[in-house]
Amino acid sequence: MRRIGVLTSGGDAPGMNAAIRAVVRKSIYHGLEPKGIRRGFSGLIANEIISLGLGSVADIIHRGGTILRTARSAEFMTPEGPLIAVENLQNAGIDGVVIIGGDGSFRGALKLAELGIKVVGVPASIDNDIPCTDYSIGFDTAVNTVIDAINKIRDTATSHERIFIIEVMGHRSGHIALDAGLAGGAESILIPELPYDLEEIVAKLRRGQARGKLHSILVVAEGAANVFELGNQIREMTEMETRVTILGHIQRGGPPTAMDRLLASRMAAHAVDVLRQGDTRKMVGMKAGQIETWDLDSILHSRKQPDRDIIDLASILAI
Repeated sequence: MRRIGVLTSGGDAPGMNAAIRAVVRKSIYHGLEPKGIRRGFSGLIANEIISLGLGSVADIIHRGGTILRTARSAEFMTPEGPLIAVENLQNAGIDGVVIIGGDGSFRGALKLAELGIKVVGVPASIDNDIPCTDYSIGFDTAVNTVIDAINKIRDTATSHERIFIIEVMGHRSGHIALDAGLAGGAESILIPELPYDLEEIVAKLRRGQARGKLHSILVVAEGAANVFELGNQIREMTEMETRVTILGHIQRGGPPTAMDRLLASRMAAHAVDVLRQGDTRKMVGMKAGQIETWDLDSILHSRKQPDRDIIDLASILAI
């Protein structure tokens, strides 16, 4: 192993820069030459490969987004795309690649592995929907961004005695909604993995109103319900003033939390060690506070489910 490439792919996540920094500096520490690949697999096909040094990653650990940029690549999904990518890697003398991203990025990693390139994945997704690892890079920051929004919305909700429905990211995954809803004291949390009972939601709102509650907060993952239709239904059934707030891409941005910086640094540094040992087709992750590795193939053939204990606790505490 002489040269290690690093790329970020898929949706950006706070902490990706901390991971890039760790790959670069851990590689240099062990006498390896780090190379950056701009714009993910799209940039790999376009041969956007650059040299990275200690100065290249100075003062980035606190920055959101990714200095290497990220992009979707339809061309990489064609039969010719991976062949071009591998040729570019070989011409650059890159022996292994650390791929920072989610499940789509890891599918791309396996395509490279099938063509002889050593690859290790580092999970980065604000949705926290990647199996095996307890947390993925960006999730903690996204949840804290939502909590900050809930705190501010609660002030105006109380002042005007309104119901607020807050939509958070998560087409297929309810992890952001679940953790932010529990930590933010939401009356109801709707996630794509479970059906919701509108009558139960309304009954809970009425109980709160009966005991003098001045506001109510509902947190809804974007894949769980149409928040505008839900708001109209609740308004009609309760005759209470209802407002909808969609947080959108604000959840992707901002400085990463200390947890995301630590997680990214530890996992990315370990990914370099995995490549140095000659291993491939692996993903690094955190389980019970320890950094471990799993086969990429098994990651892509399973799905991470929300924690039933957290679901039950959220329901209990919102009585």
